[in-house]
Amino acid sequence: MIDIKSLFDFEIEELLINNGFQKFRAKQVLSWLQKGTTDFSLMTNLPKPLIEFLDANCYISTATIERKQVSKIDGTVKYLFSFADLQCVESVVMNYHHGYSICISTQVGCKMGCTFCATGKSGYSRNLTASEMLAQIESAQKDLGVRISNIVLMGMGEPLDNYDNVIRFLKLVSSEHSLNIGMRHISLSTCGVVPRIYELADLKLQLTLSVSLHAPDDESRSKTMPINNAYNISELLKACRYYIKKTNRRISFEYALIDSVNDSDEYARKLALLLKGMLCHVNLIPVNSVKGANYVKSKIERQKSFVDILSEYGINATVRRTLGSDIDASCGQLKRKYKEGGI
Repeated sequence: MIDIKSLFDFEIEELLINNGFQKFRAKQVLSWLQKGTTDFSLMTNLPKPLIEFLDANCYISTATIERKQVSKIDGTVKYLFSFADLQCVESVVMNYHHGYSICISTQVGCKMGCTFCATGKSGYSRNLTASEMLAQIESAQKDLGVRISNIVLMGMGEPLDNYDNVIRFLKLVSSEHSLNIGMRHISLSTCGVVPRIYELADLKLQLTLSVSLHAPDDESRSKTMPINNAYNISELLKACRYYIKKTNRRISFEYALIDSVNDSDEYARKLALLLKGMLCHVNLIPVNSVKGANYVKSKIERQKSFVDILSEYGINATVRRTLGSDIDASCGQLKRKYKEGGI
């Protein structure tokens, strides 16, 4: 069966023409898909033979809401979505002054094994298709009755480990035939899959690249992020500089502040010297509580000192506001609770 929502407009045209249907029918099909139609029989301006062909050869991906939680603190909404094979992922919708943002998942689980992240502890099942990424956004928009204007690929999974599907998603979601969300409103977060950063840079997509750094030296980083054993900090930063040069876009470095682990003044200075001269921003994230990891977020005074030291070296840094903490919707807390019997 053909995953029709993962196809570009010209691919749908080719599919229909190659099977004896007129070219203009593709625009009609796209129009229905753009409206969120999930049943070919509801595409009322299509001839019966085309509907029968689509039913027999294609399917429309959906993301079914299995659970919805709303934060009593800040209104953040967390969804547990299921797909056709009953695999589940979590997504989070946040309301900012500039509009609604959604943090979507790109894989069911994750292979990367970062010690401060709940997703990796739940194992890995499979990659998501481009249409399943789109479906998370469409399902949330329909449920909330809002237009989502910003996308963050920072949910479950490592986006660059699902490179081909993610690139297809990015091109689809920014298309006028889909949700038409511009690349400058999209952020992609990676733990540092270096070869893919080079490939992404060459595409010059103009999205924001967020790189999970979390430590200023290899010894410290390898303890929390196994990816560092494959691609060390030197290799990672070389790829980041290439990305900046090719795209002229600022990189956002994510740094989880963990009490008595990586939040000292010494670490702040090491980080500042590491990044000095780069077109970048440091996003400091007080680490969130994760079952099985005995990490505690840095105290307020430590957070402030860290920011001040980075500023002294000319490094722009901010502490990320924690959203949805009462529903485990914050960074590093997403997991497959459905598979763990949590509904």
